[in-house]
Amino acid sequence: MASRRAVVIGGGLIGLSIARALATRGISDVLVLERHQLASGGTGKSSGIVRMHYGVPSIAAMSWRSLPVFEQLGAEVGFRQVGYTVIVGRENVEPLTANTAMHQSLGIEVDLIDPERLQELWPMMNVDDVALASYEPRGGFADATQLALHFGRVARDHGARIRQNAPVARILTEGDKVTGVELADGETVEADLVVVASGWWSKRLLADLDIDFPVEAYRSELLIVDAGEPLPDLPVVSDLISLQYCRLEGAGQFLVGNSDHADFQKKFADPDAYSNMAADASIERYAEKLLHRFPGFPDPSVTHTYAGVYDVPPDWNPVIAPVGGLDGLILAAGFAGHGFKISPAVGDLVADLVLEGDSTDPDIPAADFRLERFAEGKPLSSLHPYVGAGEMR
Repeated sequence: MASRRAVVIGGGLIGLSIARALATRGISDVLVLERHQLASGGTGKSSGIVRMHYGVPSIAAMSWRSLPVFEQLGAEVGFRQVGYTVIVGRENVEPLTANTAMHQSLGIEVDLIDPERLQELWPMMNVDDVALASYEPRGGFADATQLALHFGRVARDHGARIRQNAPVARILTEGDKVTGVELADGETVEADLVVVASGWWSKRLLADLDIDFPVEAYRSELLIVDAGEPLPDLPVVSDLISLQYCRLEGAGQFLVGNSDHADFQKKFADPDAYSNMAADASIERYAEKLLHRFPGFPDPSVTHTYAGVYDVPPDWNPVIAPVGGLDGLILAAGFAGHGFKISPAVGDLVADLVLEGDSTDPDIPAADFRLERFAEGKPLSSLHPYVGAGEMR
């Protein structure tokens, strides 16, 4: 098995994590092909939040398994362990309680806290409409690009090769086996294993093989807000009341993202051609939410905005599995913006699938991530979904 020739399509977090895992576990010939530059797709637009809070147990377990990587790397990947909180109103007390209990059963360090304790952690926050919060002291945020480049360095150190500006035009097959890939310039690369880890662009490559990967490109806007004064280390906040998430960005700045996906279909985008700035209407809507939640900011102002594109399957959960009935073809895509925090575990799972034929972690069953679940009408869903914020999981 170790003599297999592996091609990983995609030089973002997921592709480089997979290359790192394959190379360190003995696959001697690993080649990463990136269409542009490393981390230039969704990775470069990641908000970088590190959290374990998911309603799908296997995803929560993947986050928990990945956390030690962030803790070990620390400043090398910009990890700031400021903690992570989820805040809910009365309508979501029951699912928050149930999800937190599920997380604790997986060994995750997390506790429910009341608004008074939340106010101590976040003195500038308005907690009047907060009924309950869940707090992960080991959560925080890091830099997705730095993590991707770290994975790339480790992969190279173990013999992997990485080629940038090498777009893949199609995957080559013979009978029921993968034989390699053809690049846009006509060059062919032979391989026994092809891992498709190219986000939304994975759909196009698989379509040429008559494999239906139901994924949409969803544009998401982010704001950088200056609070008006330097900020202390404050926990990341996932606000399921106002439907926003927020974290520190620099000394006195704040990154704000949207958790309201009610208009999901109105934000489909071409990942090769989309506006990289938030619309004026979005800025007004975000600002209203932000001023409600953080009235303690002395003089907040928007410094700049940007946007990224999620690769979103019907259930907002990834496919990490062999696909198409083709020997040697694995898909790892559809992370819907959540790939960053689970990327170390994703690489390990793909290596398990290649080397062991199944997951070696009982808390992360490979069956959860099959592509066939969509056609079978068996989506991977939260055990305890939140009212008005199901995609939060």
